[in-house]
Amino acid sequence: MSGRAGGKAKPLKAPKKKVNELDEEDLAFQAKQKEEKAALKALQAKAANKGPLVGGGIKKSGKK
Repeated sequence: MSGRAGGKAKPLKAPKKKVNELDEEDLAFQAKQKEEKAALKALQAKAANKGPLVGGGIKKSGKK
């Protein structure tokens, strides 16, 4: 066998991506998402400083 007869098939070409034209509504939505992401990141950083919420409880051993 020569060439690609028994081997991997040649991948198909991917279609070209369309250039998205954003209107005011899309830009406002993206800005809102960016603000929410920043707020969530700030809350996560604040929560990380306090430590775990559940500290106690019954710890199970690996023995049966």
